[in-house]
Amino acid sequence: MQSFRTELENPLVEKDIIELEQKIRAFRKGKIPDEKFRSLRLARGVYGQRQQGVQMVRIKLPYGKMTFSQWKRIADISDEFSTGNLHLTTRQDIQIHFVSLERTPELWSLLEEESITIREACGNTVRNVTASDAAGIDPDEPFDVTPYAHAIFEYFLRKPFCQEMGRKFKIAVSSSEKDSALVFMHDLGIIPIIQKEDNQIKRGFKVVIGGGLGAQPHLAVTAFEFLEEDRLLPYIEAVLRVFDRHGERNSRHKARIKFLIQQIGIEAFQELVVAEQKAVALHRIPIDTSKFETVQLPEIPFQLPTYQIADPFRFELWKKSNVKQQKQDGYQIVYVRVPNGNISSDVSRRLIEKLKPIVANDIRVTITQNLQFRFVKPEHLEYVYSVLEAEGLALPGYGGPADIVSCPGTDTCNLGISSSTGLSTVLSAIIEAEFPQYLDQEDIAIRISGCMNSCGQHGIGTIGFHGSSMKANGQVIPAVQVLIGGGNLGNGNGRVANKVIKLPSKKAPDALRLLLNDFTQHKIENETYLDYTFRKGEKYFYDHLKPLGDLSLLKADDYIDWGHAEKFATAIGVGECAGVMIDLVATLIFEAEEKLEQSRVSLDNAAYSDSLYQSYAAFMHTAKALLLNQEVQCNTQAGILKDFDQHFTAKGLYKAHPSFSELVLQINQQAPSEAFAATYFKQAVLFIEQAKLFKEKGVIE
Repeated sequence: MQSFRTELENPLVEKDIIELEQKIRAFRKGKIPDEKFRSLRLARGVYGQRQQGVQMVRIKLPYGKMTFSQWKRIADISDEFSTGNLHLTTRQDIQIHFVSLERTPELWSLLEEESITIREACGNTVRNVTASDAAGIDPDEPFDVTPYAHAIFEYFLRKPFCQEMGRKFKIAVSSSEKDSALVFMHDLGIIPIIQKEDNQIKRGFKVVIGGGLGAQPHLAVTAFEFLEEDRLLPYIEAVLRVFDRHGERNSRHKARIKFLIQQIGIEAFQELVVAEQKAVALHRIPIDTSKFETVQLPEIPFQLPTYQIADPFRFELWKKSNVKQQKQDGYQIVYVRVPNGNISSDVSRRLIEKLKPIVANDIRVTITQNLQFRFVKPEHLEYVYSVLEAEGLALPGYGGPADIVSCPGTDTCNLGISSSTGLSTVLSAIIEAEFPQYLDQEDIAIRISGCMNSCGQHGIGTIGFHGSSMKANGQVIPAVQVLIGGGNLGNGNGRVANKVIKLPSKKAPDALRLLLNDFTQHKIENETYLDYTFRKGEKYFYDHLKPLGDLSLLKADDYIDWGHAEKFATAIGVGECAGVMIDLVATLIFEAEEKLEQSRVSLDNAAYSDSLYQSYAAFMHTAKALLLNQEVQCNTQAGILKDFDQHFTAKGLYKAHPSFSELVLQINQQAPSEAFAATYFKQAVLFIEQAKLFKEKGVIE
């Protein structure tokens, strides 16, 4: 591996990239344990995939926005470092696969030249901030939430208190009460609200917290009906600090914030957040919205080239479902269905070349794995369609049942059990061929995941499937769990789908046919599919689909998964989407020393709040190391403090302070200041030195 240096101007970015290269070298030489290195690379967007020896790199696009030059850079990078495919995700990221680990620093450097990051795209961090794709052009929005989504992204990037949380943390921002960003299924979500007070208009947000999907879905609960706009960032910071300290760390399946809130209740959680406000440097942070008020439209009048539409009828269908009005007069929104979220680099470059002159320099990746073009003039729609048609992307039915959300599943993911993309392709074709009347019916949402972890969001599909397996005739066959009745109710409310029945994967098309034919025959006039599922109930659908579960009627094809030629066999690896636990004593001490060095740098740069949290992290890593050395397991940071006093202070093994917990929790009892940060840093340095001598003397003096 050749030495790598970046010429980037941002010293933080340069340090990040060089550090990644150095850590890769150290890992290859066996100087860093695998689990520690995995945690480090995940926080830098580098994710292991099903195939050994290659990585998936997740490119972070806050609220899904990219410029034409950024899109082209990603396409070019995919050609050089990957396979030429760009995978659009439900988190509005772009993923590229089969990347060599050694080349990830160079890849990252090239992205940063276009102001694109991979930092904190994976791991136990604040993940990409998603938002309604129509933010800024939504006719229903009280105000544009784009500046607020961007402020959240910028503020929490590289923040010390959210680098090594117990689990990931997902934030969504909706543009209106319609909640097109689906805040109800997020760790934290906000919806814009305007209030009038003393003849003045005040901006604020409804805030919901504690939502999530996965194997145990939870709907978010309301934290605030109205939170003033300048209190948003301080509130989120306090939430993250509480989650970092009190969230589960031993069992990752119980480590999301939804479990913490479920355990202690929303009232107790809010009390912890209020108490944590003392540690937050600023209690009000105004958000500058001015730089988002200018739209980058084409500057030079564009003479359309000669073009031709092959299928005028399909064009009319496409206009009906894929074109929306935006709030700015004279412009429309164009949505592009991208099957399975996969678009090639070659197609990307051709779209950039042909569409750049007539649409805004603001392309959005949607949470349904599609693309959005904005500020399109009505007279340019035919040309836009012709360009998409030539690339096989002029598919009607955006937002309808044929526009299926699916994760990569067994294509690349370690946790995939059965194929999601193969099934998605088949079901989408059935909708278009057999149920064209439902093509633009947006209340029927089909979502498919390769396993129960819900990356394809099957838990909120009106019709959902997740990958599984079954035993039949002494053999294992690919299967899907069918779910019915999930969906968005608006204003931060939603419904989780009910698990109905498990079927062989090859029976899923018949299941879809039965469900839609049943709806056609028995629905009430103007009844939505979601209302229909609620009216009929779970048992009704179980009885309806039960005949498909007869395993005595299996054929040879049922033993082969969608998109595969070989016989099915489960091959589940170790998932990385949640990060890893690190329990090595020596590694923890090493990490503590790293945190202290970071604290010292922050202190020198007058970043007192950051310095305090880095010193706090040093305390926690060291205390955990000592507890593990005594064979005491550690679940939460709050538990570490309690356990340390129980096993060390109370037994006279720790004599430096009457209460270790009180010493460490000074961090949320005092406001950040130079004097406090310097004192706290010295106390952390002393504690690490004491810990190193513990084995020699058996007492921390």
